[in-house]
Amino acid sequence: MKDRSSQGVLFLEWLQRGRSPSILIRSPAKVNLRLEVLARRPDGYHDIRSVMVPVGLFDLLHIVLTEKEGIHLSCSQQDLPVDERNLAFRAGLLMLEAAGKRQGVEIRIEKRIPVAAGLGGGSSNAAATLVGLNRLLKTNLSRVDLMAMAGELGADVPFFVFGRPALATGIGGDLEQLTRLPRLWFLLVYPGISISTKWAYEKLNFRLTKRGDHINMPTFFWDIGNLAGLLRNDLERAVLQEYPVLEGIKKSLLRAGAVGALMSGSGSTVYGLFLAKEKAKDAYGELKEEFGKRDWEIFLTQNIGS
Repeated sequence: MKDRSSQGVLFLEWLQRGRSPSILIRSPAKVNLRLEVLARRPDGYHDIRSVMVPVGLFDLLHIVLTEKEGIHLSCSQQDLPVDERNLAFRAGLLMLEAAGKRQGVEIRIEKRIPVAAGLGGGSSNAAATLVGLNRLLKTNLSRVDLMAMAGELGADVPFFVFGRPALATGIGGDLEQLTRLPRLWFLLVYPGISISTKWAYEKLNFRLTKRGDHINMPTFFWDIGNLAGLLRNDLERAVLQEYPVLEGIKKSLLRAGAVGALMSGSGSTVYGLFLAKEKAKDAYGELKEEFGKRDWEIFLTQNIGS
């Protein structure tokens, strides 16, 4: 099992002074504290209500302006596409079009966020590309403008441009900031299973989701004592039926002292929620020992961007 811990600041940037203008950006993961799937739309998307929180687990993007026209993408993870199938590549094309420049752009992604794991890594990379190129190309687009552009790339991309804990509605791009969110600690356990978001939504059985227990999500997180009982993910039941190992991870996290455990997004990452750093660190050590013979990844991190 691989073990990692991380924390930091959302989109911390360093300008590189050299022959070519460049920028280095931390691209964070997210977790869903709550994900309600409300209805399937005619366009194939789903209306949701979700509480999304950025956490201090980051990919690193190095973006450089060059003389060679076009987008040139490389990635530390060899099996990821580096063409228009990659959201960061498409984000670069959008920014060049918005800037009206025939500029060359090199993007190097150092992956740390697991892929197809329910943590939003690809969407975050796209948002980081938009933010970075907005600065490098001096297009001076507002956050609202960037979020509108992000919506062309994917449902989660606007959230990462927004960069704060939020209540997401619609298909995920209508965002309302959550304030006074307490400091939370997360143990993220990724068992090496890649799950397609499209597959997870197709498996969802609306007859098994509860429609009558909606809550006032913009305020409930102020009461830490009620937090664990309000965790919910409507995609979880179907995914756990197909991958019962995820249910075992949830039980292990709860035994280790988590006040709640939930699958993030469409999975396969499962997180344990902790209200105290020391308790989370103790559980981190315990789970490293328990899962030590498996080629899984475990991250100790906290919410950021509040």
